[in-house]
Amino acid sequence: MNIAKYAFNSKEQFNAKFEALHTEDKEGNLIPDFKFSIVELGHIVLADATFDEDGEELTETVISERYHIDAMWHGQEDHPYGWKSYNQDLESEGMHGFAGLSYLKHKF
Repeated sequence: MNIAKYAFNSKEQFNAKFEALHTEDKEGNLIPDFKFSIVELGHIVLADATFDEDGEELTETVISERYHIDAMWHGQEDHPYGWKSYNQDLESEGMHGFAGLSYLKHKF
């Protein structure tokens, strides 16, 4: 099992990449091509606002323009096709985790 963190240019781009991980059955249902778990984090906070002692805002909150997701891949040796260029190689666990599993110990 491997864990990865991705930042896509938009939710629509992520949706297209997500759908490509599936095969459509006769009824039009998407069937995953392999086992994985995805958590959509969306536009995450990159930096919190700062305030002075009087409560006046010194700097605004910075929100990512990119659409972030975390993924746990089962039985995959590398990122799925077309995903690697969106990978974010963090030096920390990040803001989300999968059931207490360490991202740093399980990242690609």
